Amino acid sequence: MQRDHDIIIIGGGMVGAALAARLGKSGRRVALIERDQPPTAPEGDFDLRISSLNQRSLDFIDASATQLPLERTASFRHIEVCNQEGTGHSLFSARDSDMERFGLFIENAALQHALWQRLKSLPSVTLYTDTTLVATFASGQARTVELDNGQTLSAELVVGADGANSKLRELAGIDIATHDYRQRAMIINVETERPQQDVSWQCFTPHGPLAMLPLPGHRASLVWYDTPDATRAREALDDDALIHAIEAAFPKRLGGITRVVARASFPIKRQHARSYTAKRLALMGDAAHVVHPLAGQGLNIGLHDADTLAEQILKHVDAGDPTALSRYEWQRRLANQAMIAATDGFHHLFTGAKPLRQLGDFSLHLAERLPLAKRLMMRQANGFSPFKGR
Repeated sequence: MQRDHDIIIIGGGMVGAALAARLGKSGRRVALIERDQPPTAPEGDFDLRISSLNQRSLDFIDASATQLPLERTASFRHIEVCNQEGTGHSLFSARDSDMERFGLFIENAALQHALWQRLKSLPSVTLYTDTTLVATFASGQARTVELDNGQTLSAELVVGADGANSKLRELAGIDIATHDYRQRAMIINVETERPQQDVSWQCFTPHGPLAMLPLPGHRASLVWYDTPDATRAREALDDDALIHAIEAAFPKRLGGITRVVARASFPIKRQHARSYTAKRLALMGDAAHVVHPLAGQGLNIGLHDADTLAEQILKHVDAGDPTALSRYEWQRRLANQAMIAATDGFHHLFTGAKPLRQLGDFSLHLAERLPLAKRLMMRQANGFSPFKGR
């Protein structure tokens, strides 16, 4: 059967575009289906949607020869974790884990635009924009997709990177398990009197964590988790009142706040697909899993999905080889289930009853006094073996 492409990827966000760039650089014929127009380069104030890239994710992006806009990124080499009462504290430094840095923070829009610029230069990649998936079916050695613009395409493998409300997952009949944490996260971008350093800070409170992410220059991205009612009340504050609340809750190193740039909030939920694969189909990123964002690993584990899937695809002549998909499912489900368990554990440990919070405080003290444990944790969080080089 004549196929239009080797791989069709549904969803041109960061994870889908990263996989397309990696496979396209290797010469595989890739179709990327995106419901929106091609992304444009961000300018001016930083967007609210900021993500961290750990070193494994950066290595994967670098493997596709994608050039990141460094002026829209901020590296971090230290992670400071504490609790609100001041009874637990731990500082993690990259040099203690034999790493130059833990990673960098980047605007989602900047990363997506950089990946699309790379895709446009790859002759084996075809971009289909302003169109969505309406149907799919597998037949023989191919899977076919039908788009709302009337086009029908076929490939050896169709990959779903179309987000938490994945249409491909729905059409494939793959169920999801969900959990509502009954929290909201408020994102606040601010300008500060002093430039930010290379420290990512997080403080646990009984209502949820506070996080401070450094951005280039005199900028920072703040994440404030709380109950839905408390978050909505905070969103209603004027800028002066919000600045006062931030300066009372966040560390002094943040510096005086000169401007609230933007704010928004979203509910915190978890979901996990019952399966990552079907016949000549694979799910990755938010289409496969959504984890609690307190560890900042959502995008990273999505990119690790893409890295593992690309590795399996490139080992086989047939991109939809059942053995390749089975190995992808096994490797990524195991890793992602561990991340879900870890983030769930942290959430319940620091927001639960007082005995649980005391145990959380003790765990921070213990981590601070066990350098080997800190090293293992940080190398694992960066997607590397704790005991070896990359």
